[in-house]
Amino acid sequence: MAFVLFAAFIALILLRVPVSMAIGAAVLLAFAVSDFSDALYIVPQQILEGVNKPSLAAVPFFIMAGNLMNVVGMTDRIFNFANALVGHFKAGLAQVNVLSSMIFAGVSGAAVADCAGLGTIEIKAMKERGYKPEFAAAVTVASAVVGPIIPPSIGLVVYAFLAQQSIERMFLAGLIPGLIVGFGLMVFNRILAVKHDFPTQPRADLPTVVKTGADGVLALVAPGIILGSILGGLVTATEAGVLACLYTLVLGVAYRSLSAAKLWQALTDTMLMTSVIMIIIGFSIAMGWLLAIEQVPQILGDAIFSLTDSRAVFLALVMVFVLLIGCVVEGVPAKLMLVPMLLPVSDQFGVDRVHLGIILQLALLIGIATPPMGIGLYIMVEVGKVPFEKVTMAVLPFLIPLIVVLILIAYVPALTLWLPDLVLGPDTSIIMR
Repeated sequence: MAFVLFAAFIALILLRVPVSMAIGAAVLLAFAVSDFSDALYIVPQQILEGVNKPSLAAVPFFIMAGNLMNVVGMTDRIFNFANALVGHFKAGLAQVNVLSSMIFAGVSGAAVADCAGLGTIEIKAMKERGYKPEFAAAVTVASAVVGPIIPPSIGLVVYAFLAQQSIERMFLAGLIPGLIVGFGLMVFNRILAVKHDFPTQPRADLPTVVKTGADGVLALVAPGIILGSILGGLVTATEAGVLACLYTLVLGVAYRSLSAAKLWQALTDTMLMTSVIMIIIGFSIAMGWLLAIEQVPQILGDAIFSLTDSRAVFLALVMVFVLLIGCVVEGVPAKLMLVPMLLPVSDQFGVDRVHLGIILQLALLIGIATPPMGIGLYIMVEVGKVPFEKVTMAVLPFLIPLIVVLILIAYVPALTLWLPDLVLGPDTSIIMR
């Protein structure tokens, strides 16, 4: 039954069936060939129980915050300030691209919003200054990986729900790894700048830096307000999402860039994206129920233990496996498939669940820049008007720093766990497991 489930899902994905429909069809087919073929009412029960969770209420609000940021012009202000700070460096606009994504990540938490919003501005600016379009697109999609790691993050909210971890702990765990990913990409840009004659631009004078900073200061403090309110115990993660939306709406009014048409666009985009994610989560909960009944996690654990009892080897197997899955399946559905299977096994190897979550998050995010199903690549084709083959070839070198950082985070748990343990204290639930 598990074989039918995964084979049907992968086959439908390769046939370009939308993920929400592919996972639903695979679950129904698996139920039909299982011992529960006469109890299909279990599927809608599991779907409703799966999505009826308070922690998932944060998802639409963070999606909405990212969409609002794009329509009210906050992305332009973030880009201008980043350009004034680092635009004069070697490969300056490539560095601006990464820095802008790191700042934007503090409000949006969605790689798609980063690619679509900042990508439009960044690729246009880089083309105008003489960068090759495919290089501009490659930097943009690689830097978008930062978005869902630095808090707040929609992917980390979903993982926290699946792994029964606090959202606050997951957000804190993603901060240092997200910064390392960003700085790793900036170092790689600097290395490329030594080998290639990238265009340069004059250093911005102090008045320009101050002016762009003052123009975008309200956008720049948004991440601090959102994360600070969560960690200060003033709001829950869901309420922080509402706060992010309200704050962005206030900025839109203050900047006089919000209109009824733009608000409607943000609302419709949010509803569509949220609907797809919730459908996927609902079907995935039903899939998890089937996997649990068939004892797939236990079988997987026994198989891995028969290969090795080394924690280091287990982490290497997880990274390779998840990187391959990320090439064909998007982050949220992949996480919903993998987490129920990997959690029991990782517990046996003594891997902290928060640490595992960051490893999965980064490994799956690398998939947005990896063919054949990398959604970031397809967005760049539309936004940058660059052929898919050229974007794919240009982005391959950027996988090097991303994978190096993934390995570093996997084998140095302190990079992930130090900050949440410092702020929230050690996770006592580990002892109970």
